[in-house]
Amino acid sequence: MSESKAKKPKRQEVYTLLVEVGRRAGDGLPEEATGAAMLCYASGVDEAEAVRETVAILKQAELAPLDVTGYGTRAEREAQGHEIGAEEAELMERALAENSVIVAQMDPIFPT
Repeated sequence: MSESKAKKPKRQEVYTLLVEVGRRAGDGLPEEATGAAMLCYASGVDEAEAVRETVAILKQAELAPLDVTGYGTRAEREAQGHEIGAEEAELMERALAENSVIVAQMDPIFPT
């Protein structure tokens, strides 16, 4: 292939991410919570970019991301047998259209 050929730009996709956050002053979590689990839909040309953008946005929101687990794109999830409901699909489309990170759910974690 010739180097003069323009590379085809990678297409943005939406990735499903589960982010664990710890405590940080001003995080808005309940006082008794030790952190939270957050379900996010993030756009990116690959999963690594989606993770980087998500972590950066959560840090700007005064949260302390500790761990991120990626579940892949919608197509990858469907291939694994995951059912994608209408509300979830709508949030994924919104993340893609806005080139953004959507926090779909945030559950505080309490000590047992």
